[in-house]
Amino acid sequence: MIKLSYELEEIGFAAKKLIELAGNEKIWVFKGEMGAGKTTLIKALAKSFEIVDQVSSPSFGIVNHYSNNEGLEFYHFDFYRIDDPLEALDIGIEEYFYSEKYCWLEWAERIGSFLPDQFFLIEILIDSPTQRTLKLQQINDGD
Repeated sequence: MIKLSYELEEIGFAAKKLIELAGNEKIWVFKGEMGAGKTTLIKALAKSFEIVDQVSSPSFGIVNHYSNNEGLEFYHFDFYRIDDPLEALDIGIEEYFYSEKYCWLEWAERIGSFLPDQFFLIEILIDSPTQRTLKLQQINDGD
């Protein structure tokens, strides 16, 4: 496990470091309490990846689709409003997860049994109103 602390004004640095540490992993799970900054961090990642679309929380639509000038595609999920994990299957999450495209998941614990065996876990801890610590871990339950 790797820990990375940053001040909120340094979020761009934190995003670039996350990209470096994630390597080739395409499934990123963001974990943290309400208000920890999951969507804010995803917006910083989008800027680092030079995503051209407006990035916002997909709270009501469950998934947003973004792309950048290089033709890379990104899917941003927010499962907060999922009452039954089977709802995630209705939107075809398995197709997204195995698409080889970036999938950024908020509130993934609500669909736990449907997560792939391998993903990059990003846990956001609130240290103070202006500082966060990220606990980063490559998960591979398939071993």
